Amino acid sequence: MARTARWGITLPLTGVPLGAHRDLVRELPDLGYTDVWTAETAGTDAFTPLALVSQWAPALALGTAITPVYTRGPALLAMSAATIAELASGRFTLGIGTSSPVIVEGWNGVPFTEPYRRTRDTLRFLRPALAGEKVTADYDTFSVSRFRLERPPEVPPRVMLAALRPGMLRLAAREADGAITNWLAAADVPTVRAETGPDLELVARIFVCPTTDTAAARGLGRLLISSYLTVPAYAEFHRWLGRGDALEPMWRAWAAGDRAAANAAIPDHVVDELVVHGSPESCREQVRSYVDAGLTTPVLAVLPTGADPAEGVRTLAPER
Repeated sequence: MARTARWGITLPLTGVPLGAHRDLVRELPDLGYTDVWTAETAGTDAFTPLALVSQWAPALALGTAITPVYTRGPALLAMSAATIAELASGRFTLGIGTSSPVIVEGWNGVPFTEPYRRTRDTLRFLRPALAGEKVTADYDTFSVSRFRLERPPEVPPRVMLAALRPGMLRLAAREADGAITNWLAAADVPTVRAETGPDLELVARIFVCPTTDTAAARGLGRLLISSYLTVPAYAEFHRWLGRGDALEPMWRAWAAGDRAAANAAIPDHVVDELVVHGSPESCREQVRSYVDAGLTTPVLAVLPTGADPAEGVRTLAPER
């Protein structure tokens, strides 16, 4: 089993106040963690936790996985990224992506239109903007006139794209510094790699439930799978990966408004493929199987088990 040089964690942890992460964050480098990544849905924003981590543990690499391209204007997105890049010079990666219609339209009142083009245009704007250039350009999905950062970072952050299917994966390979993906099995990594090529940095968030209570882990896994994989982009991703037949009963039940039936329709083997669970030792080995399959950076998202979530992070640290 390969030993990866990268071992990331998703913060903040469920149920832990943001300020209460300080002691754990300071431990992370000694535990063997190299990266802290954030998400942005309906909890914390993607940038504030990284500002704190940059001061609590200056050795850690930082990243957003991901920041939506719709919910901030292009200039504000560049300013937010530049701020973290100033605090964590040379250690910050800006991960951007489309997010979902629920978050973009339902929660933020922004039309979710032309997601591929909006992501591509945002990437093409960010490159010169984060380098400190004055940007005046008409892109397909927005225009920018005479914008220049007042505090361009000494080291511009790398920019990576959230990508689930061939079009966005190929865009990441052509124009970005890497690809970020989500909700895949270790056996799916070669399919993704076939689109990115072998050398592009590939980051994946891996959901980990460190418990030997298989029924509890599968129960939580089903709730998450029915919440995420019914989103159209994720549904198409898993059809592309070959899980269409296995997940079709879930999609039908969900469309009929029966969430309980949707959860029950998810086969055990699908849960076991997409949610790592078991003893800490087993979980570590399962995460490393993603690296063996071609993943560059595993980013653990520790799921609640009823135990202290910080202790879960400690038990999942890589063996060194």
